[in-house]
Amino acid sequence: MGTAGGGGGAGALRLPGLHGYAVEFSPYWPGRVACAAAQYYGIAGCGTLVVLEQNETGIVLLRSFDWNDGLFDVTWSENNEHVLITSSGDGSLQIWDAAKAKGPLQVYKEHTQEAYSVDWSQTRGEQLVVSGSWDQTAKLWDPAVGKSLCTFKGHEGVIYSTIWSPHIPGCFASASGDQTLRIWDVKAPGVKLVIPAHQAEILSCDWCKYDENLLVTGAVDCSLKGWDLRNIRQPVFVLLGHTYAIRRVKFSPFHATLLASCSYDFTVRFWDFSKPNPLLETVEHHTEFTCGLDLSLHNRGQV
Repeated sequence: MGTAGGGGGAGALRLPGLHGYAVEFSPYWPGRVACAAAQYYGIAGCGTLVVLEQNETGIVLLRSFDWNDGLFDVTWSENNEHVLITSSGDGSLQIWDAAKAKGPLQVYKEHTQEAYSVDWSQTRGEQLVVSGSWDQTAKLWDPAVGKSLCTFKGHEGVIYSTIWSPHIPGCFASASGDQTLRIWDVKAPGVKLVIPAHQAEILSCDWCKYDENLLVTGAVDCSLKGWDLRNIRQPVFVLLGHTYAIRRVKFSPFHATLLASCSYDFTVRFWDFSKPNPLLETVEHHTEFTCGLDLSLHNRGQV
């Protein structure tokens, strides 16, 4: 984990034997981060959820929770500052209370293969969770209900990423190994839009925080592409520079045209797609695959 720009320099914390798959800043606590991790690169072994906090001395470990399979993604509750949900290699989702030092509050076991992504809804007035799995389905959950509300089928490959729109209630995007980005509406059973975004597996996608029609995809072809939902015939931007597959991409919460990506090339890159030379910075802090990435909602410039 590191910092670009303000926020007090980069900090590092080692988690021996664990490989991080996802990091997410708390929407409530500045400097608090959850990390989903797995042993042995997620191929075998157990998983751990860690909650970290950056203070004056550096990064400290607040809590850690173990699970008997790798953890691949994590999302914070938007209605309880202590609650998190993780997704696991055994196909299950786990709800954790970071204020309590014991096992999960609930486990949802419906996906039949690795649950690779989980996200808590971003719009006011609904508390919904979406998960995506290697079983090629996405599932909709209400954390207060013990089983899924709905299953979304249509992808012809594994789902790597499921992300709620920050603007449109009940709307989420999914990115898949079938080379498509898909847009879904929880009120309608079928897919709303299918975008053949890359000629390669798509590992990540994100919504622009300032434009409800703009998304970005990151793929195994090393490219990032921007998509305007009103005209999907060609991308609105293509960003080249990574030398291996792009593992995660996120739009900035503070700038409409700024985004960050991380890759199996060990780098984190910052881009401004409005500029003629869009690559702003390449950060080489890591010595291994860089899988997780998030930008703070509280501290401008903290990553």
